[in-house]
Amino acid sequence: MVPLGLGSQAARTGSRAQSFRGRGVFARQFCPQGVLMFSKLIRRVHMYLALFFMPWMLIYALSTIAMNHRDFFRDMYGGEPVVWEKEQEQVYPGTFSEDAEPKSIGLALLTHLRLDGGDYSARRSPDGRSIVVLRNDPVVPRRITYTPADRLVIVEKQLFRASAFLERMHRRRGFESEYVLNDAWGVSVDLVIVAMIFWVFSGLWMWWELKATRTLGAVLMLAGAGLFAMFLFTI
Repeated sequence: MVPLGLGSQAARTGSRAQSFRGRGVFARQFCPQGVLMFSKLIRRVHMYLALFFMPWMLIYALSTIAMNHRDFFRDMYGGEPVVWEKEQEQVYPGTFSEDAEPKSIGLALLTHLRLDGGDYSARRSPDGRSIVVLRNDPVVPRRITYTPADRLVIVEKQLFRASAFLERMHRRRGFESEYVLNDAWGVSVDLVIVAMIFWVFSGLWMWWELKATRTLGAVLMLAGAGLFAMFLFTI
């Protein structure tokens, strides 16, 4: 004899199993196999791209917070501008011609200091007495000041601040130097952009597949588009 309640529970379980089997039969009968395979591929690529590009997305999300609330983070560090700390001081063993370009001088200085291999910029100081080189390292940027008159080289490093680091990573780009790693970073950023565009269209595909979510999804999509349009034309 089946205890009271267990029979009805078993009946409900059997009914749900039969319903699921029925849906599977319906899908196999009325949905082409190619569509089912394509849907599975879309979902897998959507998931694996998200897992692979998770560090990039976290950096862009956190850096946007830092940029959007820059005054808050500046006050958190005492309201001081970026702080430079002297790291070393030495005399450069060579000389440069008077018409040497700041970029070539900067590269020679970085090579001498063993700081080459990444993005940098070089310019003359406003008074024209020195060359200022910025080595744009994402974690520890350095400023090198070279004075041709006495060949003095002063190396300063920027004290680490999380908000400044995040902003540097957000703005960092490639294809502007002869170094392969910088170009590789630029390629990775392009791939992140392609993945984000893919997520938009794969999300639309997955939304349309689930009939139960179509109405709410459509409402949210229209609401988001409307809110974005309002900001676009009013701010």
